[in-house]
Amino acid sequence: MTYLVLRVKLLERSFAVVLTLLAAFAAPVAAQSRPADNAASPDPGQIYGARLEGFDYPWPVLLYGFQSQGQTLEMAYMDVKPARPNGRLALLLHGKNFCAATWQVTITTLVEAGYRVIAPDQIGFCKSSKPMQYQFSFQQLAGNTHALLESLGIGRATIIGHSTGGMLGIRYALMYPAQVEQLVLVDPIGLEDWKARGVPWQSVDAWYQKELKTTAESIRAYERSTYYSGTWEAAYERWVQMLAGMYRGPGRAQVAWDSALLYDMIYTQPVVYELGLLRVPVLLIIGDKDNTAIGKDLAPPEVRATLGNYPVLGKAAAAKIPHAKLVEFPDLGHAPQIQAPDRFHTALLKGLQAPSTDR
Repeated sequence: MTYLVLRVKLLERSFAVVLTLLAAFAAPVAAQSRPADNAASPDPGQIYGARLEGFDYPWPVLLYGFQSQGQTLEMAYMDVKPARPNGRLALLLHGKNFCAATWQVTITTLVEAGYRVIAPDQIGFCKSSKPMQYQFSFQQLAGNTHALLESLGIGRATIIGHSTGGMLGIRYALMYPAQVEQLVLVDPIGLEDWKARGVPWQSVDAWYQKELKTTAESIRAYERSTYYSGTWEAAYERWVQMLAGMYRGPGRAQVAWDSALLYDMIYTQPVVYELGLLRVPVLLIIGDKDNTAIGKDLAPPEVRATLGNYPVLGKAAAAKIPHAKLVEFPDLGHAPQIQAPDRFHTALLKGLQAPSTDR
C-alpha cells in the first residue's frame, strides 16, 4: 500500500513539473503569437484589414505562396505586361511606408515604354502575409523576392528600389548580381549607419508601442516634412489613408507588430559599408530635400541635426559605387516619383535607355 502511495505521489509530482514546464514554455509563445493591444484605433476614417483588405490596387493582385521559416506565407504582387514589349522587365521594390500600389504612375510609365513590371508587397507589408514570428532580414526578403521571380520563369531584371526598397535592392544585387541588369535606387535609406552616428537603440517592444499610436495625422505630418519637402497636394492623401486604414481596423496590433520588427531590421542592417561591392550598373536618384533617418527623433539634438543630409549622402554613395550615375532633384523630397512624377519619370527612362554593360 505504501509503495502504491509513493508511486502515485511521484507521478503527481512529475505531472506537476511537466505542467510547470509547459506553462513556462507557453507563456512567451502566447505573448509572441498575439500582440497585446487589440483595441480599435480612435483615428476616424476608412478601415482596412491587416492585409490591406478593402483597399483596391490599380491592377489585379496575385499571390505567391511559399514556405519560409516553418510557416506558409503569401507574397502579393502585380504583374503588368506591356502591349508592345521591349524585352526588359522591371522589378519594383517599395519603401517602408509604401506599398506596391504607390508605384502606380511608375508602373504605367514603364509599361507604356514596353517594360513588363513586377511589383510585390514584401512579407510584413500591405497585402502580403504579416507573420507573428519571423526573423526579418534583407537577405530573407531578397531570397523571397528571388524565389517569386523564379516561380514566374524570370531570369534577369532591372531592379528599381525606393527608400527601404533601395536597401533591399542593394542586398538583392549583392546576392544575385548575374540576374540584375541594372539597379535603380530612388532615395535609398541605409546610406549612413544610424546607430554608429548616435541614434539610440530601442527594443521591438518600444517600436511596437510607438506604432500603436499611428494615425492619419501623424502619417500626414511626417510625409509632408520628409517625403514632399514641406508641400502638400490632395493626391498624397490616398497614400496616407492607405496606411492609416490598417491602423484603424481590428488587425492594427498585427500591423503595428510587424512594423516594429521591420524598423528593427532597418536600424540594425545598414548597407552603407557594402556599396563598393556592387558590380552592376547603378542609377542613383536623389531628392536633395529628403531628410530621412530612422530613429532620428530619439537622437540628441546635436546628432539629429547631422542626420539624413541627402545632398551629402547621395554624392558620397555615388562615389563609393562602381558604375554609378547620380541624378539629383534639388527641390524634391523623399518620394520624387510621387511629388514630381513627370520630371522623375523623364530622368528614369533616360537612365534606363542604355545601361552600362561593365561589371
